[in-house]
Amino acid sequence: MCATCGCDSHSSPTIRVSGESQSHDHSHDHGHSHSHTKTVVEVEKDVLHENNLLAQRNRGYFEAKKILALNLVSSPGSGKTSLLEKTLIDCKDEFQFYVIEGDQQTTRDADRIHATGTKVAQINTGKGCHLDAHMILHALQSMKPKENSVFFIENVGNLVCPAMFDLGEQERVVIISVTEGDDKPIKYPDMFHSSTLCIINKTDLLPYVPFSMDKVKEYARQVNPTLEFIEVSCTSGEGLDRWYQWLKEKTKVPAEA
Repeated sequence: MCATCGCDSHSSPTIRVSGESQSHDHSHDHGHSHSHTKTVVEVEKDVLHENNLLAQRNRGYFEAKKILALNLVSSPGSGKTSLLEKTLIDCKDEFQFYVIEGDQQTTRDADRIHATGTKVAQINTGKGCHLDAHMILHALQSMKPKENSVFFIENVGNLVCPAMFDLGEQERVVIISVTEGDDKPIKYPDMFHSSTLCIINKTDLLPYVPFSMDKVKEYARQVNPTLEFIEVSCTSGEGLDRWYQWLKEKTKVPAEA
C-alpha cells in the first residue's frame, strides 16, 4: 500500500504500445509504520520527492523536443475519452498526436484511440489509482514521440490521487460533465487548484440536469482564481472550436525577443 494515497504501488503496471505489451518493475521500496504519524509523513515526502524528480526529467524531455504535454484528469464518466477521440479525428491534419491511456484494467480506451490512427500506450495500473512520473517515463521510452507534437496523458478516472502526482506535463486539464453536479470544485479542491483549464463537458444535457454553470465557475474560482473554462458538447460539437483554438495557442512557438 502506498503511503500517499493507499493504492498498491508494488504491483507492476503493464504498458502496451499500439498493441505491444511490456511490463516493468514499479516498486517505490518504501516501508510502512502505523505507530507514529511523523513516520508516515516522512514516507509520503520520500514518495512524492522521487516522483517530482522524475517529473522534472519528463518535463525536460518535453521541452527539449518542443512537445506540448497535457494531463487530462477527471472523475469516471466525464467523457474525457470521447473528447479525446473527437480531438484526434478533427485535428489530425494540424497536429502530430501521441496518447497515454491510464486505467486499472483493460485496453478498451486504448483500442478506441488506436482506431483513430493515433499511436497510443495503455498503462494498466492494477490496484493503483493514478499514473505517476515513473510510468510516463517508461512509456515515453517506448513511444519515442516526434518533435513539435501534442502528447495527451489520459489519467485514471479519479479527482483525488492524480492531483498529487506531477507527471512532467505543461498543462493539467480537468474535465467535468454537467451530470456530475456543480459542487465538484469545492469537494475536490486540490484537483481544480492544480489545473490550468477546466473543460465543462456534455453541455447538451443542461436542460435535463440540475447544474448551474455560474455556480460551478464560482466554486472553481474560490480554489483557483486563474482557472480558464471551456464549455463543450462532444455530441453536438458545441464549443469544440474553442478547445481546438486553445490547443493551437498552446503550441505556438513564442517569437524571439
